[in-house]
Amino acid sequence: MKNVFSIVSAFALTLVLASGQVGAQSPPASAPAAAIPAVQAAPADARAVKSQNIFEVKPDASQEPGYAAQTNGERAKVQPGNNAPMWRQVGSGVTGYSSLPKDQAPEAGVLIQPFVQYPGSRLTNAGEAWRQTRNQWIIPYGGSLVLIALGALGLFYWRVGPIKLHEKPTGRMIMRFTLFERAAHWANAIAFCILAISGLIMAFGKFFLLPVMGLSLFGWLTYLLKNAHNFAGPVFAVSLLIVIITFVRDNLPAKGDLSWVLKGGGMLGGEEVKSGRFNAGEKIVFWGGVFLLGLIVIGSGLVMDKLIPGLGYERGTMQLAHLVHSVSNILMVVMFMAHIYLGTVGTEGAYQGMKTGYVDETWAKAHHALWLEDVKSGKIPPQRSATAVSGQPVQV
Repeated sequence: MKNVFSIVSAFALTLVLASGQVGAQSPPASAPAAAIPAVQAAPADARAVKSQNIFEVKPDASQEPGYAAQTNGERAKVQPGNNAPMWRQVGSGVTGYSSLPKDQAPEAGVLIQPFVQYPGSRLTNAGEAWRQTRNQWIIPYGGSLVLIALGALGLFYWRVGPIKLHEKPTGRMIMRFTLFERAAHWANAIAFCILAISGLIMAFGKFFLLPVMGLSLFGWLTYLLKNAHNFAGPVFAVSLLIVIITFVRDNLPAKGDLSWVLKGGGMLGGEEVKSGRFNAGEKIVFWGGVFLLGLIVIGSGLVMDKLIPGLGYERGTMQLAHLVHSVSNILMVVMFMAHIYLGTVGTEGAYQGMKTGYVDETWAKAHHALWLEDVKSGKIPPQRSATAVSGQPVQV
């Protein structure tokens, strides 16, 4: 019995000592011992990811202890699914492999544009900077400028009305524009209207047409307008160059232009200042809208269509071309809105000159007295001599 009792006592003492050691030092049976260091290290490593922006670049990230080991697989064990290091590399402009040819897609291997540091601002992705410039500056301010110009013209027509002739028409008609000049002007004007309407709808239509038309119908409309925009662009470019060459001589600065501007074309002085074939206002539209903005619009459009040989069509180049194209187009639309208004409902008899090529002598005397004097003195070439509507020459 003694032997049996000794064996049982020793066994019980062993169990007591074993249970004390397990309670004080042993982990749960379900937790592997190798996992404990990783679990204890996870909170410190998780605190390293402070921002939700996985593209944020840390200049000193490569100096952190264990950073190289983490990017080589340790992070996958500690934080499964966290691909922040990979996306930081992508955001820094790391080039990968692409099967696209370099001459057609020089940045094909770059998934995301690298981050850039603009003066006085934080580190920003170049593509995001372009998007913010378009959405926060060009769209709201450009749209507001177009609406302000449209409202100003409507208010002016309501309060002042069209510019009337103070004398009765004589019935003697003078050729103001030849058939070639009118053809060039109308080709350019029609192409411009197609480009302006399609561009404005594609840029601003989602704010006032999409809620009314719905997504499907608006999608079809913008698809048709995009193709119309692409076809009208070359017509506008060619006709614009013809218009510039055709009318540049008559739009050179001349004596009296400054006086015309200071008196607002006669609106401030009560009497219109004498001018040649084109007054100072029309010359401003020609040099500012047709020549300067027109060439900028054509040049930026050629870049966006990738039609300039030898130019590297990278994302930054295309984004800059888009911004220049958008700003110059909005300014041109606003300037030409005033030109179209004065050439149609804003001035009595002005539209007839571009429609038929002839204007009444009274109209010429009121708006372009110096040009009328050149007609009478014979300085105008024979093909622009005074001619009646019936085609019979008359004396003026």
